[in-house]
Amino acid sequence: MKTRILSIILLFAAIAGFSKSTYAATSNADYTLLKEIKAINKIEVRGNVELFISDNSVEQVKVYNKYYSENALVQYNNGTLRITSYNAEKLVVWVSTDDLRAVTAYDNAEVRSFGKLSKIEFDVDLHNNASANLNMDAYSANVKLNDHAKAELSGNATEFGLTANANTTVVKNDFKAEYITDNKINTATAAKNDDLTILE
Repeated sequence: MKTRILSIILLFAAIAGFSKSTYAATSNADYTLLKEIKAINKIEVRGNVELFISDNSVEQVKVYNKYYSENALVQYNNGTLRITSYNAEKLVVWVSTDDLRAVTAYDNAEVRSFGKLSKIEFDVDLHNNASANLNMDAYSANVKLNDHAKAELSGNATEFGLTANANTTVVKNDFKAEYITDNKINTATAAKNDDLTILE
């Protein structure tokens, strides 16, 4: 009986260790590289996270800090990568992928492009106090701001859709679009200079 109980405990320990290290293929003092996550087309970020995104045919997810010991969560399911951390220290994650189509951020999460993003379709949905600083070259881009979210945009799009409310902020740093659909809900537009437009 003791042997059976010990075997069950060891089995559960092995399963727990495997599930924890499924994505953690490489780890060093600075980051953990999650090599097994592939075909990311959507990212959802919650909490105190700084997410860097870049285009690259070699897909990879680098999680800085020791996120396993910081109660941070990185999950992948059917093309969606979910990143969550509510620690006081910001969790930094860099995702490189060639088919990212949407990013959704909540709480105090920050999303930043690393280099220019080249997209056919790209949707950004920000909630709470989330922010995004994006440089993009897109055929179709849609940015939706809720609550007190903020977006800073540069680059260009053929078709650009913006939905914002009175408490959100959009900064357009030399951002150009051929066709614009602007759904402002109780917002006022103030032009600061030729290249910079802020909606408050």
